[in-house]
Amino acid sequence: MEGRIHSLESFGLVDGPGVRYVVFVQGCRMRCKYCHNPETWSMEGGEIWTAKDLFERAYRYKSYWMKNGKLNGGITVSGGEPLLQTEFVTEFFGYAKEKGIHTTLDTAGNPFTMEEPYLSKFNKLMEVTDLIMLDFKEIVNDKHKQLTGWENENIIQMARYMSDMGKDMWIRHVLVPGLTDDEEGLYMLRDLIRELKTVRKVEILPYHTLGLAKWDKLNIKYPLEGIDPPTPEQVARAEEILEVDKYN
Repeated sequence: MEGRIHSLESFGLVDGPGVRYVVFVQGCRMRCKYCHNPETWSMEGGEIWTAKDLFERAYRYKSYWMKNGKLNGGITVSGGEPLLQTEFVTEFFGYAKEKGIHTTLDTAGNPFTMEEPYLSKFNKLMEVTDLIMLDFKEIVNDKHKQLTGWENENIIQMARYMSDMGKDMWIRHVLVPGLTDDEEGLYMLRDLIRELKTVRKVEILPYHTLGLAKWDKLNIKYPLEGIDPPTPEQVARAEEILEVDKYN
């Protein structure tokens, strides 16, 4: 299988447990207003890799994943949106599992559907995936569509489906003042997280403007101009509502 890859990171520390080799795939259908990697949106960009060649490249860094002689890290596929290249990621993770390497999928869940043939392909991917990091943009459906261009019923369905299959999950939520920080929505997200049986960690990611230069370079008008990052107090309140300490 061949896949389109945007970039590679050999020493990731925030993309799953331990030290990670991170693969950022090319292509995403969502248009999040705060996206810090808009250059990954195009389905035609990036560099073509075979799954085998990519794994061999990643495996060179296996020493990074060891601590006191034990595995302390692994490989993460992020994006872009990895679920747009499900079969490629499945083959890539398959090589990792043959070597006993921990695999993490960082996704926003947008391509997920219970319809065939997609669901069977997704199930095969789950067989070689140890952890799902689900970046939950917004719980309220119409607000999710305003924020990303897409509705979110299928993403909620995916979270419940993974919970039922016993798949470990980390839930992430980007906190944008005036956009994704309303307490009603946070309480709704909390209720969903409580319903899920396999959530191992919950994270609030404070909104930042580090990707603004990329929007300028692509000549795309940045839709959140003038919005400041959340204060420590706003982050702490969101963490309290989502019961972050309960999971971390």
